[in-house]
Amino acid sequence: MKTTSPARRSSATCLPDPALPDLPDLRMCNFSALRMASRRVSQVYDTILAPLGVKTTQLSILAVVAQKGDPPLTINALADMLVMDRSTLGQNLRPLERQGLLKIATDPLDRRARRVTLTRQGRAKLGEGVAYWHKAQAHFEAQFGAEAAALRKTLFRIATSDAFSKF
Repeated sequence: MKTTSPARRSSATCLPDPALPDLPDLRMCNFSALRMASRRVSQVYDTILAPLGVKTTQLSILAVVAQKGDPPLTINALADMLVMDRSTLGQNLRPLERQGLLKIATDPLDRRARRVTLTRQGRAKLGEGVAYWHKAQAHFEAQFGAEAAALRKTLFRIATSDAFSKF
């Protein structure tokens, strides 16, 4: 007779663990839904952007740095604009700097601040990336149609809301 390990048996039958309190259904959790959707969309965009050699987050960084222009953004300002903590931003900036797509320099007026500028190679990479971005964008919108614009509007409202600033 074939036996099943206790771990496998419990996951196969999906019985709740009596030692845990009543856990909320993940389908009712705003955070879980947003994170799962974010990961899924990132996977699609990153797959489409793969030939470019940068990830979606990194292409977004290049675009924001290019759009803000002169004076160059500080790392803190860039992190704020992207709603990203400095540590995560740093993990994304380092490879871009190593690839020669960005230059990070000390601010001559405030030695504590560092400013981020797009290099010529970065501008070229961003220009090349726009076509990949359009492809990813078209794929997303083909899947979600008119809902895509409403979703984007809601997500930007959430991202820029002061409602979460007190936490």
